[in-house]
Amino acid sequence: MKYNHQTALIHAPRKAPQYIATVQPPLFRASTIIFKNTDALFNRHWTDAYDYSYGTHGTPTTFTLGDHIAQIEGGKYCLLAPSGLSAINLVNSCFLAHGDEVWVSDNIYGPNMEHLRYLEMRYGITVEVYNPIDIESFQPTEKAKLIWLEAAGSVTLEFPDLINLVQKAKVHNILTALDNTWGAGLAFNAFDFSSEHLSIDVTVHALTKYPSGGGDILMGSVVTRDEKLHHQLFRMHAIQGIAISGDDAAQVQRSLSSMQLRYEHQSASAITLLEWLKTQPEFAQVLHPADTDNISHRFWKDTCQTAQSAGLVSVIFKPEYDMSAIRSFCDNLSLFKLGFSWGGPVSLVMLYNLKDMRHLDTPHLKQGLLVRFCIGLEHPQDLIQDITTALHHMKTK
Repeated sequence: MKYNHQTALIHAPRKAPQYIATVQPPLFRASTIIFKNTDALFNRHWTDAYDYSYGTHGTPTTFTLGDHIAQIEGGKYCLLAPSGLSAINLVNSCFLAHGDEVWVSDNIYGPNMEHLRYLEMRYGITVEVYNPIDIESFQPTEKAKLIWLEAAGSVTLEFPDLINLVQKAKVHNILTALDNTWGAGLAFNAFDFSSEHLSIDVTVHALTKYPSGGGDILMGSVVTRDEKLHHQLFRMHAIQGIAISGDDAAQVQRSLSSMQLRYEHQSASAITLLEWLKTQPEFAQVLHPADTDNISHRFWKDTCQTAQSAGLVSVIFKPEYDMSAIRSFCDNLSLFKLGFSWGGPVSLVMLYNLKDMRHLDTPHLKQGLLVRFCIGLEHPQDLIQDITTALHHMKTK
């Protein structure tokens, strides 16, 4: 049939073959997805493994990335979200209701605590805080429904007593959710991390960090092995209209092949900086779970199947260095850029006042202001020189 030129621009009479073998999978951009016929329209269900019905449910591009993230983390099912925080909020919205009790570690990711406090005020949940390295501080009641774990905490980097915390949660039939951004599915398998084959129920991962690797994509994931939990999450995911860009998914997918190499490099560089930082007189304490002097080192060693430990190192300055001095230090760094996040090629620095962040006593932490270094892909000796120069400026100000 011969069409008018305008119609032919939309309904082309010829189409190239749709699939070829390529290194990277094809990119699908879609809101509307065309059904072959009415049977395909009506003989489907939203719980189908690959429900190609609308762009928010998924395309081959997003499903491919989700499958790979699930495989990396040791899970089976994966949902993608526009950010790590969006993925966290999906878990909270899905599993918490009025009257429920949720437990969070004292080193919890700050925006997660903000969201939970909002739910507490607006919807009547109860938020309780525990010390991640003290199992006795976790005392759930019969109302407890969810415990959030971080391994390690993203600022003070305590690695939790993961084995005992998960065991205790299972005794009380409490759902376990792990922010797995630090480990990235590479430092340990959250779904099989002990000789007893303990498993987290749900992991959340800010794909913004190591999977993206470029400091330019926002994305999150929620992974589980349990089909029932997945369907609960998937239903909430659909109700909330959570969706990601196909272009962003393709960018993250493209970066996955180098993720382990980048993680190993940044982990090794962090260890190099750790050993040097411990020799510097300006610091009261250096924080890193792989450090044998760290109070949570044994928990890291018991859990992580490899010697990998991400690219984060935090330092606590001695009390004589006030906020003005620490700001001068940060402002005089050259290679380290002042900014949030981590996992990209550029090293980052951020300063914190722990008094404004913690809810429980922290006798294992020295007094003083904290600076977190997020190691990028620069040579570690250049980073050491950068810190040395900034310390000199700070002391001669």
